[in-house]
Amino acid sequence: MVTLTIDHKPVVVKEGISVMEAAAILGIAIPSMCFKPGFSNHPSCMVCLVKDLDHAHLVPSCALPVSDGMRIITDSDEVKEARREAIELLLSDHLGDCEAPCRLSCPASMDIPLMNRLIAKGEFQHALHIVRQEIAIPWILGYICPAPCEKACKRKPMDQAVSICLLKRSVAQLGEQPNHRAVDIARSNGKKIAIIGAGPAGLSAAFHLLRSGHACILFDQHEKAGGSMRYDIPEGRLPGEILDAEVDIIRQMGAEFRLGVMVTREFFQQTIRPEFDAVIVATGNLKTNSADFFGIQADENGGFDSGVFACGNIIREQRLAVHSTAQGKMAANQVEIYLGTNRSTNQNNKHHRRSVSATGHLQEPEWKEYLQESSSGKRVEPLGGILAGFSREEAMHEAKRCLHCDCRKPVSCKLRMYAEEYGAKRKRFAGPERKSITKSWQHELVVYEKEKCIRCGLCVDITRKKGESIGLTFAGRGFDVSISVPFNETMKEALTKTAGECVEACPTGALAFKNLEERNV
Repeated sequence: MVTLTIDHKPVVVKEGISVMEAAAILGIAIPSMCFKPGFSNHPSCMVCLVKDLDHAHLVPSCALPVSDGMRIITDSDEVKEARREAIELLLSDHLGDCEAPCRLSCPASMDIPLMNRLIAKGEFQHALHIVRQEIAIPWILGYICPAPCEKACKRKPMDQAVSICLLKRSVAQLGEQPNHRAVDIARSNGKKIAIIGAGPAGLSAAFHLLRSGHACILFDQHEKAGGSMRYDIPEGRLPGEILDAEVDIIRQMGAEFRLGVMVTREFFQQTIRPEFDAVIVATGNLKTNSADFFGIQADENGGFDSGVFACGNIIREQRLAVHSTAQGKMAANQVEIYLGTNRSTNQNNKHHRRSVSATGHLQEPEWKEYLQESSSGKRVEPLGGILAGFSREEAMHEAKRCLHCDCRKPVSCKLRMYAEEYGAKRKRFAGPERKSITKSWQHELVVYEKEKCIRCGLCVDITRKKGESIGLTFAGRGFDVSISVPFNETMKEALTKTAGECVEACPTGALAFKNLEERNV
Protein backbone atom coordinates (compact mmCIF):
# COMPACT_ATOMS: atom_id res chain seq x y z
CA MET A 1 0.00 0.00 0.00
CA VAL A 2 1.06 3.60 -0.66
CA THR A 3 0.40 6.69 1.46
CA LEU A 4 0.28 10.13 -0.14
CA THR A 5 -1.45 13.47 0.32
CA ILE A 6 -3.68 15.16 -2.26
CA ASP A 7 -4.73 18.73 -1.51
CA HIS A 8 -3.30 18.20 2.00
CA LYS A 9 -5.58 15.19 2.58
CA PRO A 10 -3.86 11.84 3.36
CA VAL A 11 -4.97 8.75 1.50
CA VAL A 12 -3.79 5.12 1.46
CA VAL A 13 -4.13 3.37 -1.89
CA LYS A 14 -2.94 0.30 -3.75
CA GLU A 15 0.42 0.52 -5.45
CA GLY A 16 0.31 1.00 -9.21
CA ILE A 17 -2.80 3.14 -9.53
CA SER A 18 -2.65 6.66 -10.95
CA VAL A 19 -2.84 9.93 -9.05
CA MET A 20 -6.15 10.60 -10.78
CA GLU A 21 -7.60 7.36 -9.43
CA ALA A 22 -6.22 8.10 -5.95
CA ALA A 23 -7.82 11.55 -6.02
CA ALA A 24 -11.17 9.98 -6.92
CA ILE A 25 -11.00 7.90 -3.73
CA LEU A 26 -10.91 11.19 -1.81
CA GLY A 27 -13.83 12.52 -3.84
CA ILE A 28 -11.59 14.91 -5.78
CA ALA A 29 -12.59 15.00 -9.43
CA ILE A 30 -9.72 15.77 -11.80
CA PRO A 31 -10.84 16.66 -15.34
CA SER A 32 -9.64 14.50 -18.20
CA MET A 33 -10.52 13.99 -21.83
CA CYS A 34 -8.24 11.09 -22.73
CA PHE A 35 -8.61 8.78 -19.71
CA LYS A 36 -10.71 5.61 -19.72
CA PRO A 37 -10.33 2.95 -17.00
CA GLY A 38 -8.99 -0.33 -18.31
CA PHE A 39 -7.30 1.18 -21.37
CA SER A 40 -3.87 2.54 -22.17
CA ASN A 41 -3.63 6.20 -21.20
CA HIS A 42 -1.96 8.58 -23.61
CA PRO A 43 -1.85 11.91 -21.74
CA SER A 44 -2.52 13.90 -24.89
CA CYS A 45 -5.07 16.41 -23.65
CA MET A 46 -3.07 17.58 -20.59
CA VAL A 47 -6.31 18.74 -18.98
CA CYS A 48 -5.63 16.55 -15.94
CA LEU A 49 -2.49 18.43 -14.87
CA VAL A 50 -1.65 18.55 -11.16
CA LYS A 51 1.31 19.93 -9.18
CA ASP A 52 3.88 17.52 -7.75
CA LEU A 53 5.19 19.57 -4.81
CA ASP A 54 8.28 17.46 -4.25
CA HIS A 55 9.57 17.99 -7.79
CA ALA A 56 7.86 21.36 -8.41
CA HIS A 57 6.50 20.09 -11.71
CA LEU A 58 3.11 20.08 -13.34
CA VAL A 59 2.34 16.51 -14.39
CA PRO A 60 -0.59 14.67 -16.06
CA SER A 61 -2.34 12.82 -13.25
CA CYS A 62 -3.87 10.13 -15.47
CA ALA A 63 -0.44 8.67 -16.30
CA LEU A 64 1.39 9.42 -13.03
CA PRO A 65 1.63 6.38 -10.72
CA VAL A 66 1.33 7.03 -7.00
CA SER A 67 4.44 6.78 -4.81
CA ASP A 68 4.91 6.76 -1.07
CA GLY A 69 5.08 10.21 0.50
CA MET A 70 3.97 11.97 -2.68
CA ARG A 71 2.40 15.43 -2.19
CA ILE A 72 -0.02 16.55 -4.88
CA ILE A 73 -2.01 19.76 -5.36
CA THR A 74 -4.99 19.74 -7.74
CA ASP A 75 -6.73 23.07 -7.22
CA SER A 76 -4.17 25.89 -7.10
CA ASP A 77 -4.35 28.92 -9.40
CA GLU A 78 -1.23 27.65 -11.18
CA VAL A 79 -2.87 24.29 -11.89
CA LYS A 80 -6.11 25.89 -13.07
CA GLU A 81 -4.26 28.25 -15.41
CA ALA A 82 -2.26 25.35 -16.87
CA ARG A 83 -5.46 23.41 -17.50
CA ARG A 84 -7.06 26.44 -19.11
CA GLU A 85 -4.09 26.78 -21.47
CA ALA A 86 -4.31 23.08 -22.33
CA ILE A 87 -7.99 23.50 -23.19
CA GLU A 88 -7.26 26.62 -25.25
CA LEU A 89 -4.64 24.72 -27.22
CA LEU A 90 -7.17 22.00 -27.95
CA LEU A 91 -9.72 24.62 -29.01
CA SER A 92 -7.23 26.23 -31.38
CA ASP A 93 -7.12 22.96 -33.31
CA HIS A 94 -10.81 22.10 -32.95
CA LEU A 95 -13.12 22.82 -35.86
CA GLY A 96 -16.86 22.60 -35.34
CA ASP A 97 -19.95 24.46 -34.15
CA CYS A 98 -21.23 23.85 -30.61
CA GLU A 99 -24.55 25.34 -31.71
CA ALA A 100 -25.88 26.03 -35.18
CA PRO A 101 -25.72 29.71 -36.18
CA CYS A 102 -29.48 29.72 -36.77
CA ARG A 103 -30.12 28.86 -33.13
CA LEU A 104 -27.60 31.37 -31.85
CA SER A 105 -29.27 34.13 -33.88
CA CYS A 106 -32.80 33.20 -32.75
CA PRO A 107 -33.88 35.61 -29.97
CA ALA A 108 -35.77 32.73 -28.36
CA SER A 109 -32.87 30.25 -28.80
CA MET A 110 -35.15 27.66 -30.38
CA ASP A 111 -33.56 24.31 -31.26
CA ILE A 112 -34.01 24.83 -35.00
CA PRO A 113 -31.79 21.95 -36.20
CA LEU A 114 -33.67 19.42 -34.09
CA MET A 115 -36.99 20.81 -35.33
CA ASN A 116 -35.77 20.39 -38.90
CA ARG A 117 -34.69 16.80 -38.36
CA LEU A 118 -38.05 15.88 -36.89
CA ILE A 119 -39.99 17.57 -39.69
CA ALA A 120 -37.86 15.75 -42.27
CA LYS A 121 -38.99 12.46 -40.68
CA GLY A 122 -42.62 13.58 -40.63
CA GLU A 123 -42.72 13.83 -36.83
CA PHE A 124 -44.60 17.13 -36.66
CA GLN A 125 -46.08 16.53 -33.21
CA HIS A 126 -42.63 15.86 -31.72
CA ALA A 127 -41.23 18.87 -33.58
CA LEU A 128 -43.97 21.06 -32.10
CA HIS A 129 -43.04 19.86 -28.62
CA ILE A 130 -39.44 20.95 -29.25
CA VAL A 131 -40.51 24.35 -30.59
CA ARG A 132 -42.78 25.03 -27.63
CA GLN A 133 -39.92 24.44 -25.21
CA GLU A 134 -38.86 27.97 -26.12
CA ILE A 135 -41.68 29.59 -28.10
CA ALA A 136 -45.24 29.95 -26.82
CA ILE A 137 -46.81 31.23 -30.06
CA PRO A 138 -45.05 29.53 -32.99
CA TRP A 139 -48.04 29.69 -35.33
CA ILE A 140 -48.22 33.47 -34.97
CA LEU A 141 -44.47 33.94 -35.30
CA GLY A 142 -44.53 31.75 -38.40
CA TYR A 143 -46.40 34.62 -40.05
CA ILE A 144 -44.72 37.73 -38.64
CA CYS A 145 -41.18 36.84 -37.52
CA PRO A 146 -38.56 38.44 -39.82
CA ALA A 147 -36.44 35.29 -39.39
CA PRO A 148 -33.00 36.49 -38.23
CA CYS A 149 -32.16 32.77 -38.08
CA GLU A 150 -32.36 32.53 -41.87
CA LYS A 151 -29.83 35.33 -42.30
CA ALA A 152 -27.35 33.25 -40.29
CA CYS A 153 -28.09 29.93 -42.04
CA LYS A 154 -24.92 28.28 -43.36
CA ARG A 155 -26.82 27.15 -46.43
CA LYS A 156 -27.51 30.73 -47.57
CA PRO A 157 -24.23 31.22 -49.53
CA MET A 158 -24.68 27.86 -51.30
CA ASP A 159 -28.07 28.57 -52.84
CA GLN A 160 -30.73 29.78 -50.37
CA ALA A 161 -31.22 29.62 -46.63
CA VAL A 162 -33.50 26.95 -45.23
CA SER A 163 -37.05 28.34 -44.91
CA ILE A 164 -36.98 28.13 -41.10
CA CYS A 165 -39.81 30.53 -40.33
CA LEU A 166 -42.24 28.80 -42.66
CA LEU A 167 -41.18 25.41 -41.25
CA LYS A 168 -41.94 26.69 -37.76
CA ARG A 169 -45.39 27.69 -38.97
CA SER A 170 -45.92 24.28 -40.58
CA VAL A 171 -45.10 22.59 -37.26
CA ALA A 172 -47.80 24.59 -35.48
CA GLN A 173 -50.22 24.11 -38.36
CA LEU A 174 -49.66 20.40 -38.94
CA GLY A 175 -48.65 19.23 -35.47
CA GLU A 176 -52.19 18.40 -34.34
CA GLN A 177 -52.89 21.97 -33.24
CA PRO A 178 -54.80 23.78 -31.92
CA ASN A 179 -54.60 21.21 -29.14
CA HIS A 180 -53.04 22.08 -25.81
CA ARG A 181 -52.74 18.40 -24.92
CA ALA A 182 -49.43 18.46 -26.80
CA VAL A 183 -48.09 20.68 -24.01
CA ASP A 184 -46.85 19.09 -20.78
CA ILE A 185 -48.45 20.82 -17.79
CA ALA A 186 -47.28 20.27 -14.22
CA ARG A 187 -49.59 19.85 -11.26
CA SER A 188 -50.94 23.03 -9.72
CA ASN A 189 -48.51 24.43 -7.17
CA GLY A 190 -51.05 26.81 -5.62
CA LYS A 191 -49.28 29.97 -6.80
CA LYS A 192 -51.29 32.67 -8.56
CA ILE A 193 -49.66 35.13 -10.97
CA ALA A 194 -51.12 38.34 -12.40
CA ILE A 195 -49.99 39.33 -15.88
CA ILE A 196 -50.82 42.86 -16.98
CA GLY A 197 -50.97 42.88 -20.76
CA ALA A 198 -52.03 40.10 -23.15
CA GLY A 199 -49.65 40.86 -26.01
CA PRO A 200 -46.75 38.61 -27.13
CA ALA A 201 -44.76 39.06 -23.91
CA GLY A 202 -47.72 38.50 -21.60
CA LEU A 203 -49.00 35.49 -23.54
CA SER A 204 -45.53 33.95 -23.52
CA ALA A 205 -45.08 34.50 -19.78
CA ALA A 206 -48.48 32.92 -19.13
CA PHE A 207 -47.71 29.92 -21.35
CA HIS A 208 -44.48 29.05 -19.54
CA LEU A 209 -45.90 29.68 -16.06
CA LEU A 210 -48.94 27.54 -16.81
CA ARG A 211 -46.68 24.72 -17.93
CA SER A 212 -44.98 24.87 -14.54
CA GLY A 213 -48.24 24.60 -12.61
CA HIS A 214 -48.95 28.25 -11.80
CA ALA A 215 -52.38 29.82 -12.11
CA CYS A 216 -52.29 32.85 -14.42
CA ILE A 217 -54.74 35.71 -14.82
CA LEU A 218 -54.12 38.14 -17.68
CA PHE A 219 -55.49 41.67 -17.53
CA ASP A 220 -55.78 43.74 -20.69
CA GLN A 221 -57.59 46.97 -21.55
CA HIS A 222 -58.65 45.67 -24.98
CA GLU A 223 -61.67 43.50 -25.65
CA LYS A 224 -59.52 40.80 -27.28
CA ALA A 225 -56.12 39.37 -26.37
CA GLY A 226 -53.13 39.81 -28.66
CA GLY A 227 -51.93 43.35 -28.05
CA SER A 228 -49.94 44.85 -30.90
CA MET A 229 -50.19 41.62 -32.87
CA ARG A 230 -53.95 42.09 -33.15
CA TYR A 231 -54.21 45.86 -33.38
CA ASP A 232 -51.06 46.89 -35.27
CA ILE A 233 -50.56 44.09 -37.82
CA PRO A 234 -52.81 43.93 -40.91
CA GLU A 235 -55.18 40.97 -41.25
CA GLY A 236 -53.57 40.12 -44.59
CA ARG A 237 -50.26 39.50 -42.86
CA LEU A 238 -51.51 37.76 -39.71
CA PRO A 239 -54.98 36.17 -40.04
CA GLY A 240 -57.16 36.79 -37.00
CA GLU A 241 -58.16 33.15 -36.73
CA ILE A 242 -54.48 32.18 -36.26
CA LEU A 243 -54.11 34.66 -33.42
CA ASP A 244 -57.38 33.42 -31.89
CA ALA A 245 -56.22 29.80 -32.13
CA GLU A 246 -52.94 30.49 -30.31
CA VAL A 247 -54.70 32.49 -27.58
CA ASP A 248 -57.22 29.67 -27.21
CA ILE A 249 -54.42 27.17 -26.58
CA ILE A 250 -53.23 29.28 -23.64
CA ARG A 251 -56.82 29.61 -22.44
CA GLN A 252 -57.28 25.83 -22.61
CA MET A 253 -54.10 25.41 -20.57
CA GLY A 254 -55.91 27.20 -17.75
CA ALA A 255 -55.24 30.90 -18.29
CA GLU A 256 -57.99 33.30 -17.23
CA PHE A 257 -58.39 36.44 -19.34
CA ARG A 258 -59.93 39.55 -17.81
CA LEU A 259 -60.30 41.70 -20.90
CA GLY A 260 -61.56 45.25 -21.22
CA VAL A 261 -60.01 46.03 -17.83
CA MET A 262 -57.85 49.11 -17.40
CA VAL A 263 -55.36 48.51 -14.61
CA THR A 264 -55.05 51.81 -12.77
CA ARG A 265 -52.63 52.60 -9.97
CA GLU A 266 -55.39 52.14 -7.43
CA PHE A 267 -56.49 48.80 -8.91
CA PHE A 268 -52.89 47.64 -9.05
CA GLN A 269 -52.14 48.57 -5.44
CA GLN A 270 -55.43 47.59 -3.81
CA THR A 271 -56.48 44.53 -5.81
CA ILE A 272 -53.61 42.98 -7.74
CA ARG A 273 -50.71 43.25 -5.30
CA PRO A 274 -52.56 41.75 -2.28
CA GLU A 275 -54.23 38.92 -4.21
CA PHE A 276 -51.32 37.53 -6.24
CA ASP A 277 -48.05 35.83 -5.37
CA ALA A 278 -46.22 37.67 -8.17
CA VAL A 279 -46.98 40.17 -10.93
CA ILE A 280 -45.61 40.47 -14.46
CA VAL A 281 -46.02 43.84 -16.15
CA ALA A 282 -46.21 43.34 -19.92
CA THR A 283 -48.20 46.39 -20.95
CA GLY A 284 -46.26 47.34 -24.07
CA ASN A 285 -45.22 50.95 -24.57
CA LEU A 286 -46.67 53.06 -21.77
CA LYS A 287 -46.46 56.77 -22.45
CA THR A 288 -45.64 57.40 -18.82
CA ASN A 289 -43.03 55.75 -16.64
CA SER A 290 -44.43 52.34 -15.76
CA ALA A 291 -43.17 52.45 -12.18
CA ASP A 292 -44.85 55.82 -11.60
CA PHE A 293 -47.98 54.68 -13.41
CA PHE A 294 -48.52 51.72 -11.08
CA GLY A 295 -47.07 53.38 -7.99
CA ILE A 296 -44.26 50.89 -7.53
CA GLN A 297 -40.66 51.45 -6.61
CA ALA A 298 -37.88 50.96 -9.13
CA ASP A 299 -34.39 50.15 -7.87
CA GLU A 300 -31.12 51.53 -9.24
CA ASN A 301 -30.89 48.68 -11.76
CA GLY A 302 -34.36 49.36 -13.17
CA GLY A 303 -35.99 46.49 -11.34
CA PHE A 304 -39.32 46.78 -9.55
CA ASP A 305 -40.53 45.99 -6.06
CA SER A 306 -40.07 42.46 -4.81
CA GLY A 307 -42.47 40.15 -6.60
CA VAL A 308 -43.05 42.49 -9.57
CA PHE A 309 -41.38 41.70 -12.89
CA ALA A 310 -41.46 43.28 -16.33
CA CYS A 311 -41.04 42.08 -19.89
CA GLY A 312 -41.62 43.13 -23.49
CA ASN A 313 -41.83 46.70 -24.76
CA ILE A 314 -42.23 48.11 -21.29
CA ILE A 315 -38.50 47.41 -20.81
CA ARG A 316 -37.29 48.41 -24.25
CA GLU A 317 -39.18 49.06 -27.45
CA GLN A 318 -39.07 45.93 -29.56
CA ARG A 319 -39.96 45.78 -33.21
CA LEU A 320 -39.92 41.98 -33.19
CA ALA A 321 -42.62 39.96 -31.44
CA VAL A 322 -40.10 37.13 -31.10
CA HIS A 323 -38.00 39.36 -28.80
CA SER A 324 -41.02 40.07 -26.61
CA THR A 325 -41.87 36.36 -26.61
CA ALA A 326 -38.37 35.50 -25.42
CA GLN A 327 -38.56 38.16 -22.71
CA GLY A 328 -41.90 36.72 -21.56
CA LYS A 329 -40.25 33.37 -20.98
CA MET A 330 -37.38 35.04 -19.11
CA ALA A 331 -39.85 36.87 -16.87
CA ALA A 332 -41.67 33.60 -16.17
CA ASN A 333 -38.37 32.03 -15.19
CA GLN A 334 -37.60 34.92 -12.85
CA VAL A 335 -40.99 34.50 -11.20
CA GLU A 336 -40.26 30.81 -10.64
CA ILE A 337 -36.90 31.61 -9.09
CA TYR A 338 -38.52 34.23 -6.86
CA LEU A 339 -41.24 31.81 -5.73
CA GLY A 340 -38.87 28.87 -5.39
CA THR A 341 -40.83 26.83 -7.93
CA ASN A 342 -38.19 26.63 -10.67
CA ARG A 343 -38.25 23.20 -12.33
CA SER A 344 -34.72 23.27 -13.75
CA THR A 345 -34.78 19.56 -14.53
CA ASN A 346 -37.69 20.15 -16.89
CA GLN A 347 -36.19 23.13 -18.65
CA ASN A 348 -34.37 22.87 -21.93
CA ASN A 349 -31.28 24.74 -20.81
CA LYS A 350 -28.75 23.64 -23.41
CA HIS A 351 -28.86 27.00 -25.15
CA HIS A 352 -27.81 28.79 -21.96
CA ARG A 353 -24.43 27.08 -22.20
CA ARG A 354 -21.61 29.00 -23.79
CA SER A 355 -20.92 28.21 -27.43
CA VAL A 356 -17.17 27.74 -27.23
CA SER A 357 -16.48 26.67 -30.82
CA ALA A 358 -17.63 28.09 -34.14
CA THR A 359 -16.43 27.55 -37.70
CA GLY A 360 -17.69 30.77 -39.23
CA HIS A 361 -18.57 30.86 -42.92
CA LEU A 362 -18.03 27.64 -44.81
CA GLN A 363 -15.44 27.59 -47.55
CA GLU A 364 -16.78 26.50 -50.91
CA PRO A 365 -14.82 23.18 -50.94
CA GLU A 366 -16.54 22.34 -47.62
CA TRP A 367 -20.04 22.59 -49.06
CA LYS A 368 -19.97 19.02 -50.35
CA GLU A 369 -19.06 17.74 -46.88
CA TYR A 370 -22.24 19.19 -45.40
CA LEU A 371 -24.40 18.31 -48.38
CA GLN A 372 -23.71 14.62 -47.69
CA GLU A 373 -26.56 14.70 -45.17
CA SER A 374 -28.75 17.24 -46.91
CA SER A 375 -30.92 17.34 -50.02
CA SER A 376 -29.75 19.45 -52.94
CA GLY A 377 -31.51 22.33 -54.62
CA LYS A 378 -32.99 25.69 -53.74
CA ARG A 379 -35.68 26.19 -51.15
CA VAL A 380 -39.17 24.83 -51.66
CA GLU A 381 -41.82 27.39 -52.56
CA PRO A 382 -45.31 26.54 -51.23
CA LEU A 383 -47.59 25.60 -54.08
CA GLY A 384 -50.49 27.46 -52.42
CA GLY A 385 -48.45 30.60 -51.77
CA ILE A 386 -46.65 31.99 -48.72
CA LEU A 387 -49.84 32.86 -46.84
CA ALA A 388 -51.13 29.29 -47.18
CA GLY A 389 -47.77 27.82 -46.15
CA PHE A 390 -46.26 24.37 -46.70
CA SER A 391 -48.13 21.17 -47.21
CA ARG A 392 -46.86 18.24 -45.15
CA GLU A 393 -44.78 16.92 -48.06
CA GLU A 394 -43.37 20.35 -48.91
CA ALA A 395 -42.33 20.91 -45.30
CA MET A 396 -40.59 17.54 -45.11
CA HIS A 397 -38.74 18.23 -48.36
CA GLU A 398 -37.63 21.69 -47.26
CA ALA A 399 -36.50 20.45 -43.83
CA LYS A 400 -34.19 17.95 -45.54
CA ARG A 401 -32.21 20.90 -46.92
CA CYS A 402 -30.89 21.58 -43.39
CA LEU A 403 -27.12 21.05 -43.26
CA HIS A 404 -27.18 19.82 -39.64
CA CYS A 405 -24.23 22.02 -38.71
CA ASP A 406 -24.86 21.81 -34.97
CA CYS A 407 -22.79 19.46 -32.82
CA ARG A 408 -24.08 15.92 -32.37
CA LYS A 409 -22.78 15.86 -28.80
CA PRO A 410 -23.94 19.21 -27.40
CA VAL A 411 -24.22 17.92 -23.83
CA SER A 412 -21.49 15.31 -23.37
CA CYS A 413 -18.64 16.99 -25.29
CA LYS A 414 -15.92 17.28 -22.66
CA LEU A 415 -14.08 19.99 -24.55
CA ARG A 416 -17.11 22.25 -24.37
CA MET A 417 -17.77 21.29 -20.75
CA TYR A 418 -14.25 22.07 -19.55
CA ALA A 419 -13.91 25.16 -21.73
CA GLU A 420 -16.94 26.59 -19.93
CA GLU A 421 -15.72 25.49 -16.50
CA TYR A 422 -12.26 27.02 -16.91
CA GLY A 423 -13.28 30.08 -18.93
CA ALA A 424 -11.11 29.10 -21.89
CA LYS A 425 -10.81 31.50 -24.83
CA ARG A 426 -11.30 29.85 -28.19
CA LYS A 427 -9.08 32.23 -30.20
CA ARG A 428 -6.16 32.59 -27.80
CA PHE A 429 -3.87 30.24 -29.73
CA ALA A 430 -5.74 30.20 -33.04
CA GLY A 431 -3.67 30.63 -36.20
CA PRO A 432 -4.44 32.97 -39.11
CA GLU A 433 -6.03 30.18 -41.15
CA ARG A 434 -8.22 27.28 -40.18
CA LYS A 435 -8.24 23.74 -41.50
CA SER A 436 -10.89 22.48 -43.85
CA ILE A 437 -13.86 20.51 -42.51
CA THR A 438 -14.26 16.91 -43.60
CA LYS A 439 -16.88 14.29 -42.72
CA SER A 440 -16.45 10.54 -43.09
CA TRP A 441 -19.96 9.34 -43.88
CA GLN A 442 -19.60 5.73 -45.07
CA HIS A 443 -20.60 4.01 -41.80
CA GLU A 444 -24.32 3.29 -41.43
CA LEU A 445 -24.34 4.40 -37.75
CA VAL A 446 -21.43 6.75 -37.22
CA VAL A 447 -20.03 9.95 -38.71
CA TYR A 448 -16.37 10.87 -38.17
CA GLU A 449 -15.21 14.50 -38.24
CA LYS A 450 -11.45 14.37 -37.81
CA GLU A 451 -11.11 18.14 -37.33
CA LYS A 452 -12.89 17.71 -33.98
CA CYS A 453 -10.54 14.92 -32.87
CA ILE A 454 -8.05 15.55 -30.02
CA ARG A 455 -6.11 12.37 -30.88
CA CYS A 456 -6.58 10.80 -27.46
CA GLY A 457 -6.29 7.32 -28.99
CA LEU A 458 -9.19 5.80 -27.03
CA CYS A 459 -10.92 4.60 -30.19
CA VAL A 460 -7.66 3.06 -31.41
CA ASP A 461 -7.27 1.16 -28.12
CA ILE A 462 -10.90 0.04 -28.13
CA THR A 463 -10.79 -1.38 -31.65
CA ARG A 464 -7.52 -3.14 -30.89
CA LYS A 465 -8.65 -4.56 -27.54
CA LYS A 466 -12.03 -5.69 -28.89
CA GLY A 467 -10.50 -7.50 -31.86
CA GLU A 468 -11.57 -5.42 -34.85
CA SER A 469 -9.84 -6.94 -37.90
CA ILE A 470 -9.03 -3.49 -39.30
CA GLY A 471 -9.87 -0.98 -36.57
CA LEU A 472 -8.41 2.50 -36.25
CA THR A 473 -4.83 3.71 -36.02
CA PHE A 474 -2.61 6.78 -35.71
CA ALA A 475 -1.39 8.18 -39.01
CA GLY A 476 1.23 10.86 -39.66
CA ARG A 477 3.73 12.42 -37.30
CA GLY A 478 4.01 15.36 -34.94
CA PHE A 479 1.37 18.03 -35.38
CA ASP A 480 0.02 16.24 -38.44
CA VAL A 481 -0.89 13.02 -36.63
CA SER A 482 -4.50 11.96 -37.00
CA ILE A 483 -6.82 9.04 -36.35
CA SER A 484 -7.61 7.15 -39.52
CA VAL A 485 -8.48 3.77 -40.98
CA PRO A 486 -5.46 1.73 -42.10
CA PHE A 487 -4.95 0.18 -45.54
CA ASN A 488 -7.17 2.84 -47.20
CA GLU A 489 -10.26 1.04 -45.96
CA THR A 490 -13.45 2.83 -44.94
CA MET A 491 -14.90 3.54 -41.51
CA LYS A 492 -17.56 0.95 -42.26
CA GLU A 493 -14.91 -1.80 -42.46
CA ALA A 494 -13.02 -0.38 -39.46
CA LEU A 495 -15.92 -0.37 -36.97
CA THR A 496 -17.85 -3.60 -37.41
CA LYS A 497 -18.59 -4.22 -33.72
CA THR A 498 -17.17 -1.33 -31.68
CA ALA A 499 -18.89 1.70 -33.24
CA GLY A 500 -21.11 2.38 -30.21
CA GLU A 501 -18.31 1.98 -27.69
CA CYS A 502 -16.02 4.27 -29.69
CA VAL A 503 -18.72 6.93 -29.90
CA GLU A 504 -19.33 6.71 -26.16
CA ALA A 505 -15.61 7.01 -25.39
CA CYS A 506 -14.92 9.90 -27.79
CA PRO A 507 -14.53 13.04 -25.63
CA THR A 508 -15.73 15.39 -28.38
CA GLY A 509 -18.10 15.13 -31.32
CA ALA A 510 -15.41 13.66 -33.59
CA LEU A 511 -17.12 10.27 -33.50
CA ALA A 512 -20.88 10.53 -33.16
CA PHE A 513 -24.07 8.72 -34.07
CA LYS A 514 -25.81 9.85 -37.22
CA ASN A 515 -29.30 9.06 -36.03
CA LEU A 516 -31.53 11.61 -34.37
CA GLU A 517 -32.61 9.22 -31.64
CA GLU A 518 -29.04 8.98 -30.31
CA ARG A 519 -27.60 12.43 -31.04
CA ASN A 520 -28.69 14.44 -27.97
CA VAL A 521 -25.92 13.17 -25.71
